[in-house]
Parts: sequence; structure tokens; C-alpha cells
Amino acid sequence: MGENNATNGGSEKTLTRREFVTIMVGAGATVAVAAVLADPLNSVAQSLLGTDTEVNAEEAPASTGPRWGMVIDLRKCIGCEYCVFACQATNDVTDEMRWNVHIMDETPTGNIFHLTRPCLHCNHAPCVSVCPASATYQREDGLVVMDYDKCIGCRYCQVACPYGARSFNWEERGDTPNPRVPEWGTPEVERRPRGVVEKCSFCIHRLDAGLARGQTPGVDPEATPACVNICPVTARYFGNLNDPESNVSKLLASTPTFRLREDLGTDPNVYYIPPEGLTI
Repeated sequence: MGENNATNGGSEKTLTRREFVTIMVGAGATVAVAAVLADPLNSVAQSLLGTDTEVNAEEAPASTGPRWGMVIDLRKCIGCEYCVFACQATNDVTDEMRWNVHIMDETPTGNIFHLTRPCLHCNHAPCVSVCPASATYQREDGLVVMDYDKCIGCRYCQVACPYGARSFNWEERGDTPNPRVPEWGTPEVERRPRGVVEKCSFCIHRLDAGLARGQTPGVDPEATPACVNICPVTARYFGNLNDPESNVSKLLASTPTFRLREDLGTDPNVYYIPPEGLTI
């Protein structure tokens, strides 16, 4: 199964194969995990511009189909965290394992701005390269997705991600209520089982279902990520980067943007419009 894999019912008393591999393989990476995950987004300047992870810096692979991407306007973002809460409700995510993260930072001129970070769905994703079980893979449309049935919980992908965009599911959640439901939405996917790494999927279930209905992601709300739909100031845009007429392509053609740690060659599919006073 892919992103919508169901959780195992009840509390397990013995280690699963996935958890055994996690202990045996992951133990050797404990120090590295701690270093990377301690505070992966403490500062845009210090964390995102200071990591040492590197990948091959090549151009994005050519594709005749869609390539989904997002543009986040830091000039507009007010830090309300509506996008964070909607993501939690829609994808049934806990406060401790948020797929969409909000941080505050300061421009060189002293202005406070808000930055939110989903998974960046990199075209050259380190997490895909290091996965020994092919549980993390990239689709032709650019989405980096998980097959939770294949995940062995080694957390190599979590260590390899230079953006801190992955969380390890340590506990069986059972029937524990989601504090963001129903105020911010209702779960549209099944909970992930204990022992897997999970992350933002750009609400892949909405995209695929919407396309099957003939809808356009980024235009039709039912086919668009929840974080984009709920933004009260329209700071998030989503669409097909291969379509010059899409809203994201038009923004990229007309507005200066940057991507987090472009020097790594990860080629992310999430672009940011810088806040006033931040040069790129």
C-alpha cells in the first residue's frame, strides 16, 4: 500500500520485524539522527543554510506530464498556522510529528517573517537515494511518496533529509483523538502504523482523486492540498510547474523566488517568495 496504509489494530507486545531492524540498523545512526533532528529548522540562516548534506546537482528530469509544486509567499504569511492545523486534521498527524512546520525568522533589516515548510518533494531527493527497501520513491509527477508496507523503520531517509521534513512513528496511536479534529477538518487518510517514517504528501489522495474526476489541482479545492485551501491570506499556491499557464508557473515567471538550500542540488519543488528586506 502507499500513503493511505492502515494502522495495525491494538497494542503490540512483541517487536515487529520493522522494529527489530530499527533497533539493529538504526542504533548505529543514533548520533547522526540526534544531530540532524535536534533542531532542524532553528534558523533559516543557520540550519537551512548550514547543513553539509550534498547530492548530485543536475537539472530536473524532463517530463511531458504534470510536475506538482508549491509557491509560498513569505510577504503575505502572517503565521496563523491555519495551514499547519488543516494538515494535521486532514492527514491525521500529531502535534509531535507535524508534516507542515512553522518557524519565525528575521530579515537582515530586522523585520520578523514567518516561514512554513512542508516536504519539498525534491527532484533529486536524498531520502529516495538512501532507502534500502524502496519504501520512499518518486513518482513521474515529482511527488516523493511512501509505501508504508515496505518501510522497515531504519530512518536512513530521516537522517538524509536536509530539511527535517520526516518524522518517525514511535508509538501505536490506537484510538487517541486528534486535537485538530473536527475544528480544522476530518481525517481523509488512515493512520500510519508504529515503526514507520511519515511525511507530507501534498495531499496525494486529493490530487489523484481530483485528477480522476477531471479536476485541476491548484484550481479545484477538492483536488488541492488542504494547507493551500485554508490559507486566509492566499500565501500558498499549488499547481503544475510544467504548465506555463498554471498559477505557480506564472508566479515563478513574474516574481523573484528562492528555494531552501539550492546549493545542495536537491532541486526542490517548493519555491518561496522572499519577505521584504531579505535578499536572494
